[in-house]
Amino acid sequence: MIDHFESYEKTSEILPLFFNEILEKYKINGLFFTNGPGSFMAIKATYIFLRTISIAKNIPLLATDGFEFNNNQPIKAIGALYFIKKDGIICAQKINAENKELNLDLPHNLDREIFHTNTEPLYILPAV
Repeated sequence: MIDHFESYEKTSEILPLFFNEILEKYKINGLFFTNGPGSFMAIKATYIFLRTISIAKNIPLLATDGFEFNNNQPIKAIGALYFIKKDGIICAQKINAENKELNLDLPHNLDREIFHTNTEPLYILPAV
């Protein structure tokens, strides 16, 4: 059975509640997450939260970019800018509004080969 967690709450508010339930129910052997691109605040909050759990519980933390879970489609940045990935390089680019980003979709089985130990957030756009 696969548990499903979904919320439209702020990441910083809902993540501790989800993890409290997960850590009580399961023995966690690894933490896998997408380290960007996306909202600076959401990426930062997620990274700090998961890094803290990784250190406190001695659980390996691994990361990959979000393009691994949306068929390499553009990811909304800000305004008319979208994050795109070409030849392994992520950048922000204005694209036609017809090209909408796809939702991230987690597979039933994670391929460990797409994850790496460089877990620092991918900050693509400069701070405003």
